[in-house]
Amino acid sequence: MPENEASLAVVDPPLGRSAVLDAQRRLAGRVTRTPVVRSDDLDRRGAARLWLKAENLQRGGSFKVRGALLAVERLVAAGSRGVVAQSTGNHAISVALAAGQLGVPATLVLPSDAAPTKVRRIREAGAEVLAAGTTLAERIAVVDELRDARGLDVVDPYQDPDVVRGQGTATAELLQQVREAGARLDAVVLPVGGGSAVAGACLAVTGEQVEVVAAEPAAVPALTEALATGAPVTVAAHPTIADGLRPDRVGQLPFDICSTAVSDVHTVEEPEIAEAMCAAVLQARLLVEPAAATALAVALRISRLPRWRGRDIGVLLTGGNVEDSLVAALLAGTARPAVQAV
Repeated sequence: MPENEASLAVVDPPLGRSAVLDAQRRLAGRVTRTPVVRSDDLDRRGAARLWLKAENLQRGGSFKVRGALLAVERLVAAGSRGVVAQSTGNHAISVALAAGQLGVPATLVLPSDAAPTKVRRIREAGAEVLAAGTTLAERIAVVDELRDARGLDVVDPYQDPDVVRGQGTATAELLQQVREAGARLDAVVLPVGGGSAVAGACLAVTGEQVEVVAAEPAAVPALTEALATGAPVTVAAHPTIADGLRPDRVGQLPFDICSTAVSDVHTVEEPEIAEAMCAAVLQARLLVEPAAATALAVALRISRLPRWRGRDIGVLLTGGNVEDSLVAALLAGTARPAVQAV
């Protein structure tokens, strides 16, 4: 590259907090600055104050549009003819939206039993949907075939640095919004599937003295097992209503980032996830999907511990793409208490 061209090249900052802040600037005006909601009723369940970042109100229904926009934009700028990605749903929706906005075709590979609502949203964005088994390995194999056969570029939901730094902007925004409200977070709780959310959060809180707490279904304890083993491992995945947290293996890049930075990992049983989802609807007026409710379940759990008394806990409610039938089933027979949201 000629010297004058080299001087004009854009060089990304290393994958740290500065990379998240740079991503936040790049995404300004292109993603929704979702609200942070407070609920007195939820606070009364424990001894801490909860700050709920409502990414269920984000474009595409989840925080994942943040990373997808950055990743697809870079590929298009490099001359991509089309993109392909695997996902349990929300990353696929976000890649479809980003590809449509940037004018390239997208093919998304989902589990054969993916949530119909998520499949519908992908097709409404104009993307192709293919089904591939129920495991992460099966989806990756199809993505690799499509990459080679069609010359498509892969938007990996866990291994792409743009995706990780983009997901981190949700946590960075949460920290900023809490400061604007005159408070300061002591911890942030995030759900774990492939690991991009918790890895991005670890980058975002660098130097902030904020603990990062991970939440995952007991049915798919991928991060728990990876930390115990010292490397990502494939775990036996059992059925869970948290379909967004079904990846049976965390990504290597997220693991490298969060393995020494995450403060704690909690696993959550299915009834606790369901209860937290109902609490979000009834006590915070937020319709979230079970993956997001997994983080709320852990936040409610730790808020009852003595060490968190009087402290401030952020919760990243990552998405709201949930089946109507599941919502109806979980809410059947429950009462609707009063709520105050700020």
